[in-house]
Amino acid sequence: MKIKKVLVSQPKPNSEKSPYFDIAEKYGVHMEFRPFIKVESVTPKEFRQQKVSILDHTAVIFTARTAIDHFFHLCEGMRITIPDTMKYFCLTESIALYLQKYIVYRKRKIFFGATGKLDDLIPSIVKHNDEKYLLPVSDVHNDEQTSLLDKNKIDYSKAVMYRTVSNDFTEEEKFDYDMLVFFSPSGINSLLKNFPDFQQNDIKIGCFGPTTAKAVKDAGLRLDIEAPSKEAPSMTAALEKYFKEISKKE
Repeated sequence: MKIKKVLVSQPKPNSEKSPYFDIAEKYGVHMEFRPFIKVESVTPKEFRQQKVSILDHTAVIFTARTAIDHFFHLCEGMRITIPDTMKYFCLTESIALYLQKYIVYRKRKIFFGATGKLDDLIPSIVKHNDEKYLLPVSDVHNDEQTSLLDKNKIDYSKAVMYRTVSNDFTEEEKFDYDMLVFFSPSGINSLLKNFPDFQQNDIKIGCFGPTTAKAVKDAGLRLDIEAPSKEAPSMTAALEKYFKEISKKE
């Protein structure tokens, strides 16, 4: 079976130089980009039920740009004005710079790590151990970060500010793909929610990450392409390798 149409369950790349477009041109396949999941803010009412007061905190730990968006969106919805004295601790410089969308960057106290891991930011957080920290998280998150904060005896509150939901398909949307590419277990859940009678048959499935691979297999589906691996550290590298192999056979 020749693969003509591939659905990549991520937003379309901003740059035309993306390896996805190179693969599409090289092997004559059509790449469509459509997330199976989307992120939305919790409502002010849902947030209040957590009994966490944002203004009781003097610093915020941001682990992603998404967390920044939903933090300020929630503050706006609850008509909360964040004081200029609020400190911001971000996993990376790029996350820190994203704060410029909402605050006057040069007038705030902002700290960031170099590796993208909380371990790298902990020394700065510990140094300011008189602060009361707020950690915005998604409804689905691992506890590694909170365990690290607990281990270092950090005074913090965890607050669910956003959640991942299925990005449902409409009746008008054709689902006629020869290959599906997933990046999270939530994407697999969304596929089965949208298409409860889904039959894989000749449709190829590719995925990135061990938890996504497990979700594919747990759903009783066949996994045809898996990344990362030694030969293919990225999803695009895995696709390139797969198309190269099948083009040889053809």
